[in-house]
Amino acid sequence: MTADPSTESVPESSRSARPVALEIAVQDVAGALAAAEGGADRIELCAALAGTGGLTPSTGTVAAVAEALRGSGVGVHVLVRPRPGGFVFTPAELDVQVRDVRAVLDAGADGVVVGALAADGGLDAAALRALVDAAGGAEVTFHRAIDQVADPVGLLDALAGAGVRRVLTSGGAARAGDGLAVLRALAARRPALGVEIMAGGGVRTDDVAALVAAGVDAVHLSARRTVVADGGPGGGGEGGYDVTDPAGVAAARAALDAARDAARDAAVSG
Repeated sequence: MTADPSTESVPESSRSARPVALEIAVQDVAGALAAAEGGADRIELCAALAGTGGLTPSTGTVAAVAEALRGSGVGVHVLVRPRPGGFVFTPAELDVQVRDVRAVLDAGADGVVVGALAADGGLDAAALRALVDAAGGAEVTFHRAIDQVADPVGLLDALAGAGVRRVLTSGGAARAGDGLAVLRALAARRPALGVEIMAGGGVRTDDVAALVAAGVDAVHLSARRTVVADGGPGGGGEGGYDVTDPAGVAAARAALDAARDAARDAAVSG
């Protein structure tokens, strides 16, 4: 996947001095509360994060998380993805997602995270239109399906036209910290299109400064740690389960604040 780093650019100081949001991917009420207490601006709520990259959580989980965070100012955005694997969906799978979009918003979510690709590797515009329409004006994030297309920068125009508010992307790399050139090119298109760029994918705290300097609008990570718990012969699995680590959230918040302050100082002195 390639993008031309010489694409229209914005001065580094003015881009990196802009406020940058922190989004934490969580799987339950405890994780949502840990994210909020650690300084997250928004959460992405999903299920089966470690094993699948995230699937649609139950509506009961959505309702409980929305209730737990009510009044906190932390946005609750819910991943709607019916299965692991690729992002080319059958009509039946799309129908499930449309129903899930409506259900999670009815359960209290502030926005949804969706994505759909065509068999040729481009955007499935009709599927995205159905999902955006189902959202009924709630915020829509296009997830990392964008990292599977040949020209992510070019795709932004179509996403903006479809009503997408932001995209979650690693810049096409395995880790967002390695996709800086594409992230920079994507961020340069924001002023013209109004689509926010959120860097995510293997983000570590020591990546945050470079991501902020690339001009992204938000940084997304999971801040997970594993709790050992043997499910035994009943099929529960032997690897334990992941929980949101409050220390990891706090470290990400501190790194983001430090990068913001450094960018502000550079803008003032420059």
